Amino acid sequence: MSRTLIVIGLLIVAAGILWPWLTRLGLGRLPGDIVIERENFTFYAPIATGLLVSIILSAILWLINR
Repeated sequence: MSRTLIVIGLLIVAAGILWPWLTRLGLGRLPGDIVIERENFTFYAPIATGLLVSIILSAILWLINR
């Protein structure tokens, strides 16, 4: 259990460090992501990006545990 938490933590840190390059790939502006911009307010709900990341992480963790 602790090994899994360490791996997840390292993946989150890696995603944070690599975020400037990940945004260049279009991650974060997929068609299912909701962006509402007003004068002094911006709301961003990355629904499609969250689903995509969830599917990828689930596949990776499934392969690791297999």
